[in-house]
Amino acid sequence: MKRNASSEFIYQLFALMISIIIVHSVYVTMIRPNADAILQQQMEQQASGEPYVVQRSWYIVLRDYEQETCFILMLWAMAIMSYKARQVTVERRMLNLPLLRVKEGSHILPEDTETFAQPIHQLPREQQDYLVPRTLLAALQRFRTSHNIAAASAAVKENCDIESDRLDSELSMVRYIAWAIPSIGFIGTVRGIGNALGQAHLAIEGDIAGVTANLGVAFNSTFVALMISIVVMFFSHQLQLMQERQVLDTQRYCDDKLLRHLSVETDSQ
Repeated sequence: MKRNASSEFIYQLFALMISIIIVHSVYVTMIRPNADAILQQQMEQQASGEPYVVQRSWYIVLRDYEQETCFILMLWAMAIMSYKARQVTVERRMLNLPLLRVKEGSHILPEDTETFAQPIHQLPREQQDYLVPRTLLAALQRFRTSHNIAAASAAVKENCDIESDRLDSELSMVRYIAWAIPSIGFIGTVRGIGNALGQAHLAIEGDIAGVTANLGVAFNSTFVALMISIVVMFFSHQLQLMQERQVLDTQRYCDDKLLRHLSVETDSQ
């Protein structure tokens, strides 16, 4: 289907900017202040020698920059998938329209194809570029020029295969984000372990606060990244399933509404 690639690019760009603004605002106003307050309280209790139980807070788990980046990418991926899911939903509505008015038991001859294509040509230009009208027109044109039903059926399959390949390629950005999220989590792991090793001499002297804090960064970033990656992959597979169903339903629609009515001979013959 012909799409305005520039408008989709602008949508993705604005979606990324909005994701950055939303997530960063939440981190600046809520997550980091609460996490710093909890850590400060724990350090004061430790310095005073008071017995205390370290409570695992979600503010501390989420406070670092790697987790913030993962949430930004998650919102961005969700925005992209929502855009594509809406496109599939709009296209599915074409399956309920009477694009071909063929009475049961009647046939479509090669010389009749232009007549049956008129309702499709009367659709708005944007709707003509949807998969169902585009595939029907391709099959009718192929049948008119070849006078061959198998050629019309091949035109339907070719259009659906091309659409399937195009939809699959357009999910490459979502797949990249799903790969990048755990990778960023592992970067946080490497950073945390590296910082912890840099303070190993303090742990030998008995001060293990710095080592434990940095190890917390390492494990928290990986934990959050893997959880977000699971969510993104789930919705990615659901979107891919919607797209595959749309292509298969289009093939069935063309078989039922068009191909079974095609004939190269008149009834009298």
